[in-house]
Amino acid sequence: MSGRLRHYSFVHRRVLFRDEVPPGPGPAENRPVRRTTEALVLLFAALALPALPALAQPALVLATTTSTQDSGLLDDLLPRFTAETGIRVKTIAVGSGEALAMGRRGDADVLLVHSPAAEEEFMAQGFGALRLDVMHNDFVLVGPPSDPAGVKGLPAPDALRRIAERGALFASRDDRSGTHARELDLWKKAGVSPSGKAWYVATGQGMGETARVASEKGAYTLADRGTYLALKRTLDLVVLVEGSGELRNPYRVIVVSPAKDRAVHEEEARRFARWIVSPAVQKAIGEFGRKAFGQPLFVPDAK
Repeated sequence: MSGRLRHYSFVHRRVLFRDEVPPGPGPAENRPVRRTTEALVLLFAALALPALPALAQPALVLATTTSTQDSGLLDDLLPRFTAETGIRVKTIAVGSGEALAMGRRGDADVLLVHSPAAEEEFMAQGFGALRLDVMHNDFVLVGPPSDPAGVKGLPAPDALRRIAERGALFASRDDRSGTHARELDLWKKAGVSPSGKAWYVATGQGMGETARVASEKGAYTLADRGTYLALKRTLDLVVLVEGSGELRNPYRVIVVSPAKDRAVHEEEARRFARWIVSPAVQKAIGEFGRKAFGQPLFVPDAK
């Protein structure tokens, strides 16, 4: 605190608590009111000053997928990070494609995404300074319990081909997310172009909302297992296709490079990346969901 502020604080504490009247113009009877008001204003201002640096500290911007948000994982992890490091985190939950676009623009400091091909392109173009494996879960094809297209147990591409052949409703995120990218890859393997078909419902929404749309409309959809388990009790959807290697869903953390005129908090981003792959946090990830859902929602992957 400056000498001038210390002087004001001292003088006005004396005025407030000792009932001394500082000299000044105006009728004597008005001075106590003015004196007390001025003293209170300065006293509260002085008390607020220590909080200003914390308020001014910029937050680390984490652009991540709606699936990590909808699963509840970030609500569990991020308060721990802030408590351990003092670094505040502002989370923006979007599809992986938009998260990577935010990184390119310098609108995010660190990314948690699950779109391997797009991530590799991002790194090759010099937008990422560090990329680390964090965890994985898997995708599942879910649909109405009645399974109108009869896809239960089929390989994922065969299941999608049958959905198309029978004109059964399918809800797509259609949002450039990692889930959407995997869905499109599976349609390609199935030899089907679903865009524009009457049975193909493009929501343009995140995983949670798309699952709700599928539930309401009696449609199939591709979901990450973590979000499905987190919302299962509210959905009229069951798992019909699961378990193949092509449904594996890896998540990685990427520190955005400060190069190319992007204003990025690289030091804080690196601390977050190293923190989320640390043994203690990896253990927490591996346990998340076990108590609530009977199984973990994610498998830790840090090497």
